[in-house]
Amino acid sequence: MLAERLDHYANRPDVLVLGLPRGGVPVAFEVAQALHAPLDVYVVRKIGVPGHEELAMGAQASGNVRVVNEEVVRQLNIPPDLFGRVAEIERRELDRRENAYRGGRPPIQARNRIVILVDDGIATGSTMKAAITALRKLKPAEIIAASPTIAATTFQQLRREVAELVAVIVPDLFYAVGQWYENFSQTSDEEVRAFLLRASDPDPRQKNQQASHDHLESR
Repeated sequence: MLAERLDHYANRPDVLVLGLPRGGVPVAFEVAQALHAPLDVYVVRKIGVPGHEELAMGAQASGNVRVVNEEVVRQLNIPPDLFGRVAEIERRELDRRENAYRGGRPPIQARNRIVILVDDGIATGSTMKAAITALRKLKPAEIIAASPTIAATTFQQLRREVAELVAVIVPDLFYAVGQWYENFSQTSDEEVRAFLLRASDPDPRQKNQQASHDHLESR
């Protein structure tokens, strides 16, 4: 359904689809296949509140970009040293994932391209904002943000940050991304690598079908 809302970008040589790992990669895989566009991964880490890690007090992305959710930090009175410690842990994990997913692959070539940045859901928007900010340094022609579900308040805020914001479900009451999925089990690093490998195959039809089947079977 998300790919259908992006079909005006199909079969364009200047389009690049980027998935936010881990959960955004299976969604981005399906979008890339439907649009006949290349797929890559863009690593962003949420900086979660200790003890309530699903609540983002910020996020950071490749390129030493950091976004602070000032409202959460202020409401919970998060001290700067605590924020810094959590951010450093997430930075190390970001570096690990970058190496694990990309390996020896060349850097992302986003310059002068239309980049469709895909995640599996957007709650506060801090992770997506970090990715958008970092991607601007790569000088794409346009950045399109896309997700199956986005909180209504976040949709209104985020749409000003990109050329286009595309979603399927935009609910007013948004408690968590997982509430909009029948199965929201975690995507593994191995699945991310498998999707990237299969998407890069020059004749991917059979392998793409197997990638989707393997992912569904593992969930």
